[in-house]
Amino acid sequence: MNDKSPSRAVAWLVCALIAASLYGNYYVYDSIGPVADALQIQRGFSDQQIGLLNAIYSLPNVVLILVGGVLVDRFGAARMTLWTAALCFLGALLTALSPNFAGMAAGRLLFGIGAETFGIATLAALAQYFVGGNVALSMGLALSIGRLGSFSSDMSPTWFPHAYAQGWQPPLMIAAAMAAASFAAALAYWTMDRRIAASAKREIEQQAQPFAWRDLLHFGRAYWYLLTLCVLWYSVILAFRSTFSIKYFQHTHGLDLASAGAMNSYVFLAAVFATPAFGWLCDRLGRYAPFLAFGAVLLPVAMATMALTSTSLWVATALIGVSFSLVPAVMWPLVSKLVSPARFGTAIGLMWVAQNAGIAGANLVAGWLNDRAGASAQNPAGYDAMMLFFGLASVGGAVFAVILWLTAGRRDQEKAVPAA
Repeated sequence: MNDKSPSRAVAWLVCALIAASLYGNYYVYDSIGPVADALQIQRGFSDQQIGLLNAIYSLPNVVLILVGGVLVDRFGAARMTLWTAALCFLGALLTALSPNFAGMAAGRLLFGIGAETFGIATLAALAQYFVGGNVALSMGLALSIGRLGSFSSDMSPTWFPHAYAQGWQPPLMIAAAMAAASFAAALAYWTMDRRIAASAKREIEQQAQPFAWRDLLHFGRAYWYLLTLCVLWYSVILAFRSTFSIKYFQHTHGLDLASAGAMNSYVFLAAVFATPAFGWLCDRLGRYAPFLAFGAVLLPVAMATMALTSTSLWVATALIGVSFSLVPAVMWPLVSKLVSPARFGTAIGLMWVAQNAGIAGANLVAGWLNDRAGASAQNPAGYDAMMLFFGLASVGGAVFAVILWLTAGRRDQEKAVPAA
């Protein structure tokens, strides 16, 4: 090893490997939605149980994200990427092979324990290798490739119709194979990282800040508005899109499984291309809060269009796609404008903790509402309570986004970093 920084070619190769690993991870996360109806018909699962299969992913991360950040700092991004990718693969395999609900839930729990820390580790890896520039571009591209995994999962009924014709298990075995490919990419990255001089990354790694509760006292109101928006917006987007939307499209709008999966997939397909573009635009103009407010307002409009009108689903899913492209592209850069650099890690970690609690809660509440109202293909009106819940949560998120915009005020205030 030498003391030189990794070449641009090596850095972009690392980015490609991380993107490939994210692709498999995202595919596995979204693999429950396409088989939700089959699990209900073939295994007798209730909507509450199906919601739990995704909620249980988020539940451990209410605490473990903070632990995961410490472990990434302690053992390094490459090693933690490898370890957590292995956990994700084992979790996906257990989910696919389990003969009962308890085993599937255990598999999703194991996958969740690995997946969020995996996300932190991959972002830390890109920060290390792109310290000289292109950090935002590399992260945007890697996350976009990851979202292609979500798109592929939604399209899987169309791409693998024979697997779905055989029941719930073959599609989940395909997801396990994607997790194996994700682990292979993480292994390749870890192997490459071992050959890179540690001095090239030492300065970045030493900048990591441990979580301290007293740091919360230094965050201003604008940060807490952003955190609240993060919880409400992600709870609606991920609980609806990743768990219940395909069933909802089938039962209330009469789509078949393949069409419903394709309709749902375009949200992520749009984000693959639009998220980096929106991020570049916001950086170029130096404005963040107005774009964030616009993206957040689109979500309740989309939910109302879907639930209250007979307008084509293409309109609602297009609005969700723009919202899903715009809000993440602005939210994470805006954190760096609202808190000091020394507390950026703590701020992101706390947002991810709250976000996972919200996603888990939304999945459980939505499943309970569907079961209580008897939501089904024979009773599509039973989904009304779930849609009202998602609609109110999305309105709340939009309100906090507008408040944040008004709080941020002038352009120079948006760029200001609060003093420690």
